Amino acid sequence: MDGTATTGTPAAGTAGSPASNPSLDCAEFAAVLERFVSAWRRLSVPGELSSTAAFTLGRLVRDGSSRLTDLATLEHVSQPAMTQLVSRLEAQGLAERFSDPGDARVANVRVTPAGEALVERRRAARAARLTELYRTLSPAHQAALAAAMPALDALADASAR
Repeated sequence: MDGTATTGTPAAGTAGSPASNPSLDCAEFAAVLERFVSAWRRLSVPGELSSTAAFTLGRLVRDGSSRLTDLATLEHVSQPAMTQLVSRLEAQGLAERFSDPGDARVANVRVTPAGEALVERRRAARAARLTELYRTLSPAHQAALAAAMPALDALADASAR
């Protein structure tokens, strides 16, 4: 975002704006992020994985193995739903369960090499499509996106806490 509302006028401070930066309208930012998430979904390879499966595999690639219960909490799904998802990922050879050496009752999950390869292919396909879209933007918008990356990354980290 370049500080202007979608109407082209400067974004005014509103009740949804943080006190430290009244130029950011958080309600507008949330609406833009919703549109972006929708656009991001359109960049995925259809039929390969559900969003939850893709996010779960991506998390396992990024963060390493995890307890099944923790994955359910992090992905905001019930434990039975995560158990079913992990079973489907296992059946596809994309993830595997293993016991915790300290507590055999605990189910841990890790991504398999095939799962890692799938995540990488999906990221590469999205990156290629995103590159095409990025090139359609003005140099000012390209610079704004590049400058916003550290802040967006920090925002993603803050949401994980």
